[in-house]
Amino acid sequence: MAATDSPSTSNNLAHGILLAALALPGLATTSTALADSAPEKASLAVKYLDYRDSQPGADRIHVTSPALELVLPIAGNWSLQANTVSDSISGASPRYHSAISSASHFDEQRRATDVSVTRYFSRGSVNLGAGRSGENDYVSRYYSAQATLATEDNNTTFLFGTSFANDDINPVNKIVKNERKHSNEFMFGITQVMSPVDLAQIVLTHIRGRGYFSDPYKSLDRRPRERDENIMLLRWNHHFTSNGNTLRLSYRYYSNSYGVNSHSVEKEYVVPFGDGWKFTPSARFYTQSAAGFYYDPVYDTRFKAPFPVGYKFGSTDDISADHRLSAFGALTLGFKLEKQITADWSADLKLEMYQQRGSWRLLGTGSPGLANFSARSVQLGLKKTW
Repeated sequence: MAATDSPSTSNNLAHGILLAALALPGLATTSTALADSAPEKASLAVKYLDYRDSQPGADRIHVTSPALELVLPIAGNWSLQANTVSDSISGASPRYHSAISSASHFDEQRRATDVSVTRYFSRGSVNLGAGRSGENDYVSRYYSAQATLATEDNNTTFLFGTSFANDDINPVNKIVKNERKHSNEFMFGITQVMSPVDLAQIVLTHIRGRGYFSDPYKSLDRRPRERDENIMLLRWNHHFTSNGNTLRLSYRYYSNSYGVNSHSVEKEYVVPFGDGWKFTPSARFYTQSAAGFYYDPVYDTRFKAPFPVGYKFGSTDDISADHRLSAFGALTLGFKLEKQITADWSADLKLEMYQQRGSWRLLGTGSPGLANFSARSVQLGLKKTW
């Protein structure tokens, strides 16, 4: 599967991209009440993603993903939200590092659905959700709970969240059978009005994972059966009253028990035009260290690839050549174009270009010998409210 600039990304890449686009809007840009409020109208959003990645001389993964999001207000203080996405994935997967196997071409279909219900109060909300995603060799079931609470002046909002996922793993190559993976996530956040035009947010997340984390489709890939992750996300939005534009800045720090530490910074600049148009260019830079058990693409002269120098047959030590666990830097440039067609119809177009290089790593040396990696994604959206 494609490398991404997040070491905790699941194997369901397109599902994550689509749900993030549908369900994670940016921070509000005004200083009005921060407490959640029930939607006044129902809405149906349709998203379509086309994703491709490549390395020098070889196209790798192609993903097409239609998705739907339905939001229904109920009885004034309740809302129901349902999301569904279907990924059609084809291409060639690297066996180890950046080498492409002529026998590794595949076609897969993945489907994911989740439903959540929210109860709104005068100064907060409670949300409960559940979902399932699956393909022929991987099934995940997940459950979540989230609550928000605002102060009396609505200038500060607290966020509390938790989720649980249970995954079943049965690869078609029969390397393992009926393997399991469990994860628990805990989240705490604070959103604060700093001024009439400034909004800040901090979100802390801890994820505790146990079970099978190895990639059964890669040679010599044995990973610890325990993985703990910590994430800190900082956001700041500033609204320019002189021209109506909005600046969005964010910083994300990630670390896990595998030894991967990463930093990412992102900038978005929202420019509204007349007649319902809005243009948002964006840039994101990402850098990470390598996992402690990752090895560079230098192979043993006796055993050749994929065996690393000094490899001992029969060893049960953790080891992986997955380049997503290497040390690298990445740059993503993109834009989003939105149009409010009528009071009830809106449309958007989003384009992103991604480049990854070992030599781009900051705060340390990048892993040598890896082929450059590129990706491009185009997303179209249409939304109807009533």
